[in-house]
Amino acid sequence: MPSKAKDSALNSRASGVNIPFNRPYMTGRELHYMAQAHAAGHLAGDGVFTGRCHQWLTQRTKAAKALLTHSCTAALEMAALLLDIAPGDEVIMPSYTFVSTANAFVLRGAVPVFVDVRPDTLNLDETLVEDAITNRTKAIVPVHYAGVGCEMDTLMAIAERHGLYVVEDAAQGVMAKYKNRELGSIGQLGTYSFHETKNVICGEGGALIVNDAKFAMSAEIIREKGTDRSRFYRGEVDKYTWQSSGSSFLPSELSASFLWAQLLEADWLTSERLALWNRYNALLAPLERKGLLRRPVIPLECEHNAHMYQILLTPDIDRQLVLQRLKDAGVGAVFHYVPLHSSPAGRSFGRAHGDLDVTLDISSRLIRLPLWIGLSDIEQRYVVSALETALTTDV
Repeated sequence: MPSKAKDSALNSRASGVNIPFNRPYMTGRELHYMAQAHAAGHLAGDGVFTGRCHQWLTQRTKAAKALLTHSCTAALEMAALLLDIAPGDEVIMPSYTFVSTANAFVLRGAVPVFVDVRPDTLNLDETLVEDAITNRTKAIVPVHYAGVGCEMDTLMAIAERHGLYVVEDAAQGVMAKYKNRELGSIGQLGTYSFHETKNVICGEGGALIVNDAKFAMSAEIIREKGTDRSRFYRGEVDKYTWQSSGSSFLPSELSASFLWAQLLEADWLTSERLALWNRYNALLAPLERKGLLRRPVIPLECEHNAHMYQILLTPDIDRQLVLQRLKDAGVGAVFHYVPLHSSPAGRSFGRAHGDLDVTLDISSRLIRLPLWIGLSDIEQRYVVSALETALTTDV
């Protein structure tokens, strides 16, 4: 970068530069649909807008059923209930993931078995999964990191050989594909997030994607506090009653109406994010050639959704110093997960299968750059300029 660009990055505080990590985007119809929901007199769950979202998700994923939830965490908890996860069961998952992936099963008394990730995609290493299976293993939970699909054909084959379920944690995977199949549509169950940091949002929200039809009715009941109220609303029964264990997993109609505006523009939102992702990828190529960082790796069989742009710093670079310099330059870059197997709760509730060397390595070197719709070309160039300055300025 020219010296003037470096000077600009170093002096950004004085110039008032502020590029946040995330800025939620509104398509323009969210408030209109929220007002419609209010005018219709239905703000609780499962109104007209919830039904529209269900239909959109079902058509997109070709699932047996899609159900909105108040978070992806809730969808994962529903999955654990549907699979009848019980104390002592084991569930294989990566350690490099958000706590909800493990918590959903720990709440049922299960033991998370943490397996290492691949060094390229940072997804669950499918070559290590089979060796982690025991006679207590009940399910495999692949996490599609950054909207890049795990090696699902291999994982599904392993699960079939051993009689296991597969629950896709596709929190970051809306509008992404693996071998032309939507992420979340391949395992028996899939989960999505519509949190404000995701590509398609409603503030807080999620969805359970039911791909195995045998779980469809049970999923409805669990989601409605263990009752068959959904059948009652459809006129299939003359009253609804308590049928099984369950909880209140419904989002409000306000959330669903906001989400509906976003789903209608989901293709456009994805294309805009991909353009930003591709611009970062081009701008950062020279820094990769200099050996300062590694850009994301996208396998040919994966169609990612530009959920995030993450870099891996060269091992001898001090990540905390780089993050502080970016902060001083007005750039909201962040690190990501602390490995679950190294956390107090992870050590208490779960166990690691193997040394998880890749997980430990990448978790100490990864930085996520600002990526949100509306980020300008000038701002992206500034981020990259500030990053180069942070990487190359002597201590």
